[in-house]
Amino acid sequence: MSVKEIPTKPFDGQKPGTSGLRKRVKVFQQEHYTENFVQSIFDAIPLSGSTLVVGGDGRYYSPEAVQIILRIASANGVSKLLIGKDGILSTPAVSNIIRKYKANGGILLTASHNPGGPNADFGIKYNVENGGPAPENITEKIFARTKTISSYKVLEAPAVDISKLGDTTYGPLKVTIIDSVKDYLELLHTIFDFKLIKSFLESHKTSFKVLFDGLHGVTGPYAKAIILETLGLPASSVQNCEPSPDFGGGHPDPNLTYAHSLVDAVEKGRINFGAASDGDGDRNMIYGAGAFVTPSDSVAIIADWAEVIPYFNKKGGVKGLARSMPTSAAIDLVAKAKGLEYFEVPTGWKFFGNLMDAGRLSICGEESFGTGSDHIREKDGLWAVVAWLNIIAAANEQDKSGKLWGIREILNKHYAKYGRSFFSRYDYEEVPSEGAQKLVDHVNGLIKSSSFSGKSYESSATGISFTVAKAYNFDYTDPIDKSVSKNQGQVVTFSDGSRVVWRLSGTGSQGATVRMYVERYVSADAGERELSRDTGEGLQALIDVALDISNLKQFLGREQPTVITVSIISVIPSHELN
Repeated sequence: MSVKEIPTKPFDGQKPGTSGLRKRVKVFQQEHYTENFVQSIFDAIPLSGSTLVVGGDGRYYSPEAVQIILRIASANGVSKLLIGKDGILSTPAVSNIIRKYKANGGILLTASHNPGGPNADFGIKYNVENGGPAPENITEKIFARTKTISSYKVLEAPAVDISKLGDTTYGPLKVTIIDSVKDYLELLHTIFDFKLIKSFLESHKTSFKVLFDGLHGVTGPYAKAIILETLGLPASSVQNCEPSPDFGGGHPDPNLTYAHSLVDAVEKGRINFGAASDGDGDRNMIYGAGAFVTPSDSVAIIADWAEVIPYFNKKGGVKGLARSMPTSAAIDLVAKAKGLEYFEVPTGWKFFGNLMDAGRLSICGEESFGTGSDHIREKDGLWAVVAWLNIIAAANEQDKSGKLWGIREILNKHYAKYGRSFFSRYDYEEVPSEGAQKLVDHVNGLIKSSSFSGKSYESSATGISFTVAKAYNFDYTDPIDKSVSKNQGQVVTFSDGSRVVWRLSGTGSQGATVRMYVERYVSADAGERELSRDTGEGLQALIDVALDISNLKQFLGREQPTVITVSIISVIPSHELN
């Protein structure tokens, strides 16, 4: 076997974002394109003699990319690769393996919740030795190298069979093909009370149904190991759990728009507890018959019930709570009530990682269906699903009245105690970049205008008015490393405490994605009628005003968003709670 140096030229636009480099498959399939980016990782970061983890969500082009990484890693002096069988590893599993085996980092082949297939998306992401996404100073070094690269090195050798567990060598490189599920399942057993969950499910097997939808993403094998083997539920408790290169032709994003296979099955079967995860396993949706849990509420409820999860008791309790800036302030209320430190950070899981490493953060979440804790340094979809099952089992154990506690009961207890943050997100995907920039410039103009603060806007549909209290661009200074992140979203707050946020997202593979977030808080003493409204009713006036202020429809040329994250079911009035 010999090492060969291949001449190449830089490609424009190989800048990795928060979640790595994402482009269409056909872009990655260009000659030298994937090799350039992988070599740039090894040039930017001293990885000679290192141990790296490699795996992904199994999307189209993954097998070819694994072999490219093998050839380049060996040629660049990497000592060892831990590769998931068939190249399959969920993003949370990669984070765990990096930490468990003290690897120097990992290369993830995923575009997360984006569609897969020959005409869809692919992605490459680098995680550092704490198991979390590479911080900006590292991604900037990688990007800088992509602009000057003139050659890459490869080992000339046959492909490695990644379908068989065990050790092999590839030139000087040691390669271990590992079980994709084993280490992650062992981790979950150190976190949750599986005995309690299983006992509850067995005693309510006729009255409490569970359904997990893998959306043909990476979590299928993990869900089968947890739900079928560990908890002993019947095979009908999972669906779409065979990973597919094109995710079964669907969109592996766990929300009410794209996870319709779960929503339809839950409503048709009146299933008490439904859940879904995304392509690479780091996101989740909790949805039972008649009850959708917004991600903002989900992380707040998990934080409020953390004492029933054994992991946090072993760690001496919860150290702190955090959310991304666009996420509703529901978790802030829990932190205040419990006397815990809490943080508001930019979108991107790497910002949570610094706080976790410093011992100041235990539970956190993003409104984009990401929830997690300091057990790893990535958001973790199945962790959130099992956390909810643990909470429901504990709630039923605590209540000796014989009443069955499920998602709706947990939600209403939370609202009765903390009040409710009505929250929704409007996603406008693959819009013209020029129009998205015009929207940003327009809102920035309002923020700078001295006449904007104090101005009132009225919803034409409802007649309700909102008066601007404050407008700003969200900037963040990391309390750990003092790094500064500017222009992380445009925020307008109103005199009644309501809030609107606009943000350009970096998770799309082409065009621009604009997200608009709306939030309105109603206190616990507002009355049952207010607390039990569905989100659409509770937010309609604010949404009208947000669209009016931003001129969004005009700039983006869209009458309707691609995706709406919204509660579609009214909750049970609080007087029905014990």
